[in-house]
Amino acid sequence: MSGNPGPPDGTVFRNTDLPALFHHTDAVAIRRQREAVGSTRRQLLLLVVGAAAAALPGWQPVDGFQLAGALSALAYAGVLLAGARASRSGAKSHWQLNRSAAEYIKSMCWRYSVHGTPFDPAADDPDELFVHRLEEGLRELTKVGWQDPRTSIPEVAAGELITPAMRRLRGLPFGPRKETYIRDRLIEQRNWYHRSAETSRRATRVWSATIGLLTLLALALSLLHMFSVAESLELVGALSAAGAACLAWSEIRRRRPLIAAHSLVEEDLAAMHSAMETSVTEGQWPSAVYETERIVSPQHTDWLVRHRS
Repeated sequence: MSGNPGPPDGTVFRNTDLPALFHHTDAVAIRRQREAVGSTRRQLLLLVVGAAAAALPGWQPVDGFQLAGALSALAYAGVLLAGARASRSGAKSHWQLNRSAAEYIKSMCWRYSVHGTPFDPAADDPDELFVHRLEEGLRELTKVGWQDPRTSIPEVAAGELITPAMRRLRGLPFGPRKETYIRDRLIEQRNWYHRSAETSRRATRVWSATIGLLTLLALALSLLHMFSVAESLELVGALSAAGAACLAWSEIRRRRPLIAAHSLVEEDLAAMHSAMETSVTEGQWPSAVYETERIVSPQHTDWLVRHRS
């Protein structure tokens, strides 16, 4: 999870303490995300290369054969090929489904380990309830396309859903459980959302400046052509394609709505942190954990992004 040092008694809970099902699903989500993002990046880059090659002066190493035209044609063919491969692989949908599954597993594990609702001390059989609720949620994901790795990977199927570390944390008194959850879950998530918002802000500034520069260059060349200083507008087309690709990339990454969404989540987590440290009693603890897990869920972030777009 993070490099935050644990307390002197060594009571910590990390991602390594989660079940094998989480680790496999998380790894698939990361791999599929790289595939989806990489495919989109390649297509946009090839579109720019195609437009730039078309703007190059003609060079005929062989009579009737334009090298620039060949480069442009190859780039556009590459776009079509990359698009077809992306459509067949379904990397984006598998990335999102596996990310949802991984975050759901992690959230349920935390709720079980620290007595969050519905796994509070009043539960008759928290272990059986945990397995039932987890399987129920994962079955819903399989209905929309998630592929349960336990059906094909024996090592994952053999792994425990409730790890020894989860049982140890659950068996601790309220004080150590509360401290562990606040430090290793709430504060870690709050820091992650803060870092993500700052990274998005920096990237937004860079891409906005790049788009502005490309647009200014295209404007300058258009004005020169208007006064017959420049003879051709072919370079303007290449600059326009580059600017459009940068804009499309920025929109695909959804940086502006993510900045707003992640900032709001960070604020909500800060409020929960304050409440947990000062006013939440042991009786209120299960519902406070449940609310915190709701705040950090991907569904909540997606809802904020949609309403901030």
